[in-house]
Formats: sequence, structure tokens, C-alpha cells
Amino acid sequence: MSVHRVVFDTNIFLSAFIFGGIPQLLFEMARSKQIQLLVSPSILAEFASILKHKFQWDDEDISEALSTIGRCSELIKPAQRLKAVQDDADNRVLECAIEGKADYIVSGDKHLLALREFQKIPILRASDIIEKLRLA
Repeated sequence: MSVHRVVFDTNIFLSAFIFGGIPQLLFEMARSKQIQLLVSPSILAEFASILKHKFQWDDEDISEALSTIGRCSELIKPAQRLKAVQDDADNRVLECAIEGKADYIVSGDKHLLALREFQKIPILRASDIIEKLRLA
């Protein structure tokens, strides 16, 4: 059985590291290799920036969070730049998913969720992908 390739939007990482719940469960699935997490430098940079500026994390804690993600994910460096949606950060998520041949994008972002899918890659809420993975 092949492992599903999954891209998390930045808000899923933030929820996993700050609030817990289902996003944290998904991240633990990536750590235990039940899913293959795909990230890009742009997604990591946005995550780090939000941790620093919105949540006032210090550099050492941010570095540790990025290392934790790095240890359980595949780094994708998209060659193409998309302008599929208005929010540029959302475009970076779509680029990572396409370049990394993702099976799913997980997001809490209403603009991405409104797409439902992008180039045949389903865009799901964290709770929906947990259900889908349990049934698989």
C-alpha cells in the first residue's frame, strides 16, 4: 500500500504546533510515516514568519519547529510559479502540491477550500482527510 503524499497549508502547521487537535494528529501521522508530508521553502518561510511576528516565538523555538518538520517531510522546490488564486501564499501551496505529485492538500483556508481541488488534487479540511485516511 502506498503512502499518501500530502501538503499542509501554513494554517495546518500553525494549528498543529500551537493549538493541537486534528492538525497535530495529522502531523504525528507524518512523523510516524503514515503519510508523506511535502513542504517547500516558501511554506516553511511563511510558517516561520507567522510564528515570529504573530505568536512572538523566539528564533531558537522557530528553528526547532522547522527542524522537526524537516525530519519528517520531503522538501519540494517548485520550478513553476502559479497565479491560480489571489493570495500568493496559497499559490505556493498549490505549487508544492503539483511539483510534489501530492495526493491531497490539507487546509483551513476558505479560499483554497472553495476550490475543492486543483489539477485533480483534492483540497480537504483536516477533519475530512482524517476520515478519508481512516477509510483507506
